[in-house]
Amino acid sequence: MVHSPPLIADERTILITGCSSGIGFETARVLRGRNWRVFVTARNPEDVERLLDLGFEAFRLDYEEPETIETALAAVLERTGGRLTALYNNGAYAIPGAIEDLPVDALKAVFQANFFGWHELTQRVIPIMREQKYGRIVQCSSILGFIAMKYRGAYTASKFALEAYSDTLRQELKGTGIMVSLVEPGPIDTRFTENALSNFDKWITSDIVENSPHRETYKKRRIRMEGGEPGAFKLKPLSVAKRVIHAVEASRPKPRYYVTVPTYMLGFGKRLMSTRLLDRILVRAADSEE
Repeated sequence: MVHSPPLIADERTILITGCSSGIGFETARVLRGRNWRVFVTARNPEDVERLLDLGFEAFRLDYEEPETIETALAAVLERTGGRLTALYNNGAYAIPGAIEDLPVDALKAVFQANFFGWHELTQRVIPIMREQKYGRIVQCSSILGFIAMKYRGAYTASKFALEAYSDTLRQELKGTGIMVSLVEPGPIDTRFTENALSNFDKWITSDIVENSPHRETYKKRRIRMEGGEPGAFKLKPLSVAKRVIHAVEASRPKPRYYVTVPTYMLGFGKRLMSTRLLDRILVRAADSEE
């Protein structure tokens, strides 16, 4: 039997997904240092064991396996006496490739991991927060949640869906004491590109590459991904964690938190530029990566 510390009255508790590394891990580390009781999850059992060794209360949760969502949340609630202050949905992946080359199953997989699984966990948490009349739901979106770019269609579509979902949820929960925020990072120094390369190899097979009008682009972009997607504007995961801190601790959290210079620039540009002008800028930016 696993023995957990007793719940303290008014103890601040948060469930964070996708904590094996990067944004999720850094956010968990920082919030634990701010006297939050942090429950972390990861997809792979070995990552869960590593998090346990680091002193976290850790559980396995894979958005693509609904049963793990149910069991992880149940384990957390058992330790908190059925209460939860905050949920931070984090952990998503990309499948690089032109939309015309992406198999339907690839889109189904990315939406399960980046959207449907998030909904299932969020939907389970909302009644708890309604009962206690307070709560914070924070969603890790992306600059690609409001800006579309070439060869990122699967990821972008899932994040656009998350943005609309979260905006709607925020409106529907108005007056309940539950507040919903989106965090929208640009380039962050994580294993995101490494994971994207793995998914590229899984779904954009050699047959697809050789028969695609984008085959030369794929070869160039693969070399870039192998190099870690270098960029001048990459920030450390702590920059995202700081926004999450505000979202869960401020008396009036923001509906949206921009992170990184490109997010601010393109957020501003989207409001001012015509679609055609913005398209030209984004196409040029994507082509410069090849």
